[in-house]
Amino acid sequence: MWQLFQFPLCPFSRKVRLVLGEKGIGYELVRESPWERRDEFLDMNPAGSTPVLADTDSGKTLIDSRAICEYFEETVEASRMITGNAESRAEIRRLVAWFDETFHRDVTGPLMHERMYKRLVHRAVPDANALREAMKSADSHLDYIDYLLDHRRWIGGATLGLADMAAAAQISVADYLGGFNWSSHKQARDWYAGLKSRPSFRPLLSERMEIISPPAHYDKVDF
Repeated sequence: MWQLFQFPLCPFSRKVRLVLGEKGIGYELVRESPWERRDEFLDMNPAGSTPVLADTDSGKTLIDSRAICEYFEETVEASRMITGNAESRAEIRRLVAWFDETFHRDVTGPLMHERMYKRLVHRAVPDANALREAMKSADSHLDYIDYLLDHRRWIGGATLGLADMAAAAQISVADYLGGFNWSSHKQARDWYAGLKSRPSFRPLLSERMEIISPPAHYDKVDF
């Protein structure tokens, strides 16, 4: 049985969970707070980051969300996540990197730092200027998603794929933390509403992080 070491607002763990859900792979959630730097967890992953996926039967350990997703893309035929010709696959991987790195740097990371880590770990007050900058960046990123969806059905192309999983994972965490004004982003909102209605997504929307409550619209498909 696979065990996924993660915490509820880890966007990279959410991406892995979406892929596992779409591919129909069972797993058990194990709560891991990486900021606690547990020795047992550091033995598994010296980087101290989530997600880590461990198979208790075979002894396999997979680390890093992109490596985990690519592992299952190579080993499980169901619900292919990286499809098309070489150019199409390169575009999907480019967008996965965009959301894992650029979107996380500009939006999800700052929101998590100000609204989650400061409250849970440091018992500190969020920086209002940092929050404003993150929300301004969030609006710009939604503009880019609108642009992509003006030219293709899904984020990465004609079919649902890993780029959508990466984008939705980051967006779901940022949305939980109140980072978006959806009113002027119909394409992005409709795309995200469609993903929220998928069976793989529903478990994520039902979870809550201690002492941090999401906006009222967070778990609603029609928002």
